[in-house]
Amino acid sequence: MDLLACFQLLLLSHLLTVNCSPGPLLDVVVDRYDIPKVCPREVEIEDFVRYHFNGTFFEDGKKFDSSYDRGKAFISQVGLGRLIAGMDRGLLGMCVNERRRVTVPPHLAYGSIGTGGIIPPDAVLVYDVLLLDIWNEKDKVEIRTLDKPASCRRTTAASDFVRYHYNGTLLSGELFDSSYSRNATYDTYLGQGDLIKGMDEGLLGMCIGERRLIIVPPFLAYGENGYGTMIPPQATLVFEVLIVDVFNPKDDVIVEAKEVPKGCTRTTVTGDYIRYHYNGTFQDGTLFDSSYQRNSTYNTYIGMGYVIQGMDKALQGLCIGEKRRVVIPPHLAYGEKGVGDFIPGSAVLVFDIHVIDFHNPKDPVNIKVTHKPQECNMRSEADDLIQYRYNSPSAYDSLSITTLGANNVILGLEEGLRGMCVGERREVVIPPHFGHGENEAGGVPRSAVLFFELELVELQKGVPEGYMFVWVGDGPDPLFPAMDLDGDKQVPLEEFSVFIRLQVQGGKGRLRPGIDADSIIKDMFDNQDRNKDGKIVEDELTVTEDDVSKQARDEL
Repeated sequence: MDLLACFQLLLLSHLLTVNCSPGPLLDVVVDRYDIPKVCPREVEIEDFVRYHFNGTFFEDGKKFDSSYDRGKAFISQVGLGRLIAGMDRGLLGMCVNERRRVTVPPHLAYGSIGTGGIIPPDAVLVYDVLLLDIWNEKDKVEIRTLDKPASCRRTTAASDFVRYHYNGTLLSGELFDSSYSRNATYDTYLGQGDLIKGMDEGLLGMCIGERRLIIVPPFLAYGENGYGTMIPPQATLVFEVLIVDVFNPKDDVIVEAKEVPKGCTRTTVTGDYIRYHYNGTFQDGTLFDSSYQRNSTYNTYIGMGYVIQGMDKALQGLCIGEKRRVVIPPHLAYGEKGVGDFIPGSAVLVFDIHVIDFHNPKDPVNIKVTHKPQECNMRSEADDLIQYRYNSPSAYDSLSITTLGANNVILGLEEGLRGMCVGERREVVIPPHFGHGENEAGGVPRSAVLFFELELVELQKGVPEGYMFVWVGDGPDPLFPAMDLDGDKQVPLEEFSVFIRLQVQGGKGRLRPGIDADSIIKDMFDNQDRNKDGKIVEDELTVTEDDVSKQARDEL
């Protein structure tokens, strides 16, 4: 046969093949017409599957069955003869959310007999399948960590109480529940049967702030019964979980010192009154309150029930200036009820506190001498006029002046300034009941403990209230001859002034400090010059001595 004849024979053979009807199918034909981009698992022999399908006849496309029409996905096990042989083969290698068309020849379906008057003999069947779920009896809870904080002081354990957010989906991705949509965490104990078994297992070992994907096979979830209308029977559940909070009913307050000042000689005890700043957060770092934002300290008594029980404990043993972090479990805070929309139920609270000051209502003024001059001839006392410096360098550039005992300064400062020598320095701590009390004053917050660094710069001895001049010791007796310096039996203002100044210079008398000396002497003279003739004679002084209460003598 020549080459042309051979070609013609081959062409004829091809045409005959094309024009003839196809022969019977020998095996299942699978058309994977929609495959998901991600396929973490494919159907294998002995796997259980849940899928939707439409079943039609190959010959005319007429539908003979549909899981959609029944409103319920079909559930079976693959490869063990529970399905027709063609479907056992056609489902292998399938992914969740994959759609495929499986064409099954009669000998791998219902053969030459058909079934129940629905499927005739020798029928070729076509199944349009959407796979919804895969699981195996050997499956375990699958855990995938999505995000984990860099530091993790504690992980969840059985008997812990946890608060977490979650999105719950079926394996196909269909959402069935979400705590986020309710704007409330799911709160429960671990390991006590309050959760499905798979979640009890999947939540173990998590850190606060950790995110996990927890895949729970049906037999560790809701099994054959499903749950309501949202979770079908034999559904694998996928939970994306964020741990918000964890504690154990046996937890106590945790105190972590962040900064402790050196030289702390006194710490807080029950009954003390404390002022402190704080930031209050939940364990995930969410801020719920801050005294800094209000620009006002929180003030309270310690150990007397004015604050939550955990804070009462945490405020013990603190130094002024100390910073510490306090973690308080809910049973020592606001418990299962929380505080309105402010603090959720069963919330662990974290306080970062900074102690500003504290005192006890029984505290006296505390005085510490830091420098004392070698010579100290006079000490400050009531009625003295003093000049002093205090505290900051800016204040040291100027002097403060006051008369002791005149109620010009707070009680504690008055006490701290008494008994000082010129040049002496002191540190004085004044509790609020000797300071400004519960009232604010000139930038001093209420209930503040005050600290003064004092230096006495000048001291002028004073006179009692109501007096302009007093004798130091006994005055001259008789008085008039001492006043009459020139012996002419009369004392004009100039002579009287010289006399008084000589008494002051000699330390025998004392004028009221802080008031012009000439004015005081003039007033004293006018009081003795009874007839207002510009001079004092002995008779005027004698009359004064016989006056009621010896007023003139007292003023002299």
